Amino acid sequence: MLAPPKTFSANGRNYRFPTQPTVVVCVDGCEPDYLAQAVAAGRMPWMQRTLAQGLGLRADCVIPSFTNPNNVSIVTGVPPSVHGISGNYFWDRDSGKEVMMNDPQWLRCPTLLAQASKASLSVAVVTAKDKLRTLLGHGLQGICFSAEHADAARLDTHGIDDVLALVGRPKPSVYSADLSEFVFAAGVRLVQTRRPDLLYLSTTDYVQHKHAPGTPAANDFYAMLDGYMAQLEALGCVIALTADHGMHAKTGMDGTPQVIYLQTWLQTFLQREDVRVILPITDPYVVHHGALGSFATVYLPADVSAKSVCETLRHMQGIDTAMLRTEAVSKLELPADRIGDLVVIADRFTALGTSRERHDLSGLDAPLRSHGGRGEQSVPLIVNRPAPALDRSRRLRNFDVFDLALNYAQ
Repeated sequence: MLAPPKTFSANGRNYRFPTQPTVVVCVDGCEPDYLAQAVAAGRMPWMQRTLAQGLGLRADCVIPSFTNPNNVSIVTGVPPSVHGISGNYFWDRDSGKEVMMNDPQWLRCPTLLAQASKASLSVAVVTAKDKLRTLLGHGLQGICFSAEHADAARLDTHGIDDVLALVGRPKPSVYSADLSEFVFAAGVRLVQTRRPDLLYLSTTDYVQHKHAPGTPAANDFYAMLDGYMAQLEALGCVIALTADHGMHAKTGMDGTPQVIYLQTWLQTFLQREDVRVILPITDPYVVHHGALGSFATVYLPADVSAKSVCETLRHMQGIDTAMLRTEAVSKLELPADRIGDLVVIADRFTALGTSRERHDLSGLDAPLRSHGGRGEQSVPLIVNRPAPALDRSRRLRNFDVFDLALNYAQ
């Protein structure tokens, strides 16, 4: 009689031990059309074969469709209402300060990577930007480093040293496609030299913010990705690929940024200065998007009717929807204490800002492309193995990717 498969648990889910090295890839900003255009152009032979022979689906990311909440959902298997990371940035009512949520103190549950390592699996994580490293590596007994600070990786703090020598590439610029390529190259070298049971690779959306699907630079990026996936497959890996969010142009018909400066609008509409708009896209890397995304949360004075403001916003051109806190908690699975009185989501073509003078757009050398709303919620969910037992009628989320990779594709 066969023994039951070994499993580990994280946040209410059971995951089977992998029978071969398993790589989960989060391609930052990967609007599904990027893959469609690159495959159609003959630039992604591995992807074309995988879509025919493995599993090629679309899934929903969490809202706000930003990097931190989605990467954390992917590595915890649960929405922000459980793990607590509601954006890249939030207003901490206790301290009265705007806070970037890149510190593990804001996490409310363990990652499945940490749980896997505690179950004796060997685990490695490579992320593009260092802002994610401490969140993804929290509680992890294994390897975790960023491409951004690959030269700073130390055995006692990152589980590995001499990363640049291992990868055989120089440290890349944070504003470049090379940052993501370093992640893929490091992943291949880790499988070749350490052969971890679980490997999580998370890239940057620098290319996607600047180049639309089907453009030469975009197709070059996805051809590069395809080559590394082929190498990982040749090394015997199960590969599951998804994205943290999609990406769209946020421009008017003349190509200029189409932005609603929400704090300015609210102050004028209410004739009040004591209104606060928080943009959870905000992080240290704003050159390519000017801290403009399609999601905002609003803190109103206590004597202002949130319901009345919400109803007015819902009818504004450029606004997809506005929700009261209770509705956002219920429909978007957000933590109530880390959002404001209102959540405002712009439409597919529009970004939200605070006030014009607070956004430096001088670094934009291409039409504004960004994310954050429901228009960027659809993402790929691709596995290089068939999953015949998968119920295709269930709603799939990007944070189901480890479930598919470990419980269906082994």
